[in-house]
Amino acid sequence: MKLIIQVPCFNEEDQLPLTLSHLPRQIDGFDVIEWLIIDDGSSDRTIEVARECGIDHIVRLTNNKGLAAAFQAGLDAGLKLGADVIVNTDADNQYEGGDIPKLVAPILRGEADMVIGDRQVETVEHFSAPKKLLQRLGSWVVRHASSTEIPDTTSGFRAYNREAALQVQAVSKFTYTLETIIQAGRLQVAVDHVPIRTNPKTRESRLFPSTAAYVRRNALSIFRVYSQYQPLRVFWTGALILGVAAMAIFIRFLIFFVQHPNAGSRHIQELIAGGVLFNAAMLLGALGVIGDLLDAQRTLSQRTFERVRRIELRLGVEPSHYERGAPAAAASEADPAEEATGAPGGTRPADGTGNGPADGPGNGPADGPGNGPADGGGNGPADGAGNGPADGAGNGQTGTGAPDRKALGV
Repeated sequence: MKLIIQVPCFNEEDQLPLTLSHLPRQIDGFDVIEWLIIDDGSSDRTIEVARECGIDHIVRLTNNKGLAAAFQAGLDAGLKLGADVIVNTDADNQYEGGDIPKLVAPILRGEADMVIGDRQVETVEHFSAPKKLLQRLGSWVVRHASSTEIPDTTSGFRAYNREAALQVQAVSKFTYTLETIIQAGRLQVAVDHVPIRTNPKTRESRLFPSTAAYVRRNALSIFRVYSQYQPLRVFWTGALILGVAAMAIFIRFLIFFVQHPNAGSRHIQELIAGGVLFNAAMLLGALGVIGDLLDAQRTLSQRTFERVRRIELRLGVEPSHYERGAPAAAASEADPAEEATGAPGGTRPADGTGNGPADGPGNGPADGPGNGPADGGGNGPADGAGNGPADGAGNGQTGTGAPDRKALGV
């Protein structure tokens, strides 16, 4: 099995070495572990530092698109690079990389498709009281919207198996944490959580310039996500409140009108207020119905997106904005799928006409008239036409190890 650990980055040249130093290279149950960073338009030396630290894969976004877009780009690249499990962590070393084996354990046991790391927010010293309160509120809202039991829904330390990653699609520009859990719950993805450790804060958050900004943006995000996935409950609750207020005003006006028929005109403002509230209630009720219809359409779009992803993987479409990592990582032992097909992760097989990538050195004898078998070092005997020694490095060979007849001049 192959594990890819992805790290979204934005100007993280100072924190990245420490974060990467904590990431594992070996975990029981995985044959290959690779690191992937998503550079979200950094203006510092994040890419160079990542290469120096031995990163395997790089997705370089052309400009700063936000954390949610970087997370989604990482999932897409991880799938196309052949990952069976993808772990997401932050570049500021907030999460303890040594807990990754614990995070992926439920997936390896076949008990979960998606695992969230529980920071146990109440024990995190550098979280302010308003932040802890909003964390609890957001988790409560997401639990109800997703029908899951995740205690720390805003945690970015999480693991996905291949099937779960195929179904995730974050559309928010601000954060992916809440939305992806709601999606998982509605798509019947098996979600679990494990307690994890956190590290001391290395820098201030770049997502929120202040606690007030954190509260404001998270509150709006929670309301948006909840109303997006539970529109009937949100809008019909508002409609019910306004409808009850309108009926109370109408009843009050009716009582005055019955008791004092000639004085009813003095309470005409109540009739107007009741009418406005009643119209607002009807409008909210209609918005709830429209939102529910859009929610059904969103589910259909989600399934279509998943199928498109599967088709891209079958066709071997390369990751967007992709670059190889450090030379040392690129020269490491090839993936078995790469050896079989001549493509990274087995995504670009040789076409069988000699135009695909050649096999490695010494892959079977070279056929063709008069061609002796090539040895592992490429020192095979010359062919009958006098065309130099046939090398065993795959020069002029097809993707199956046979030499191209045109290349041999026969």
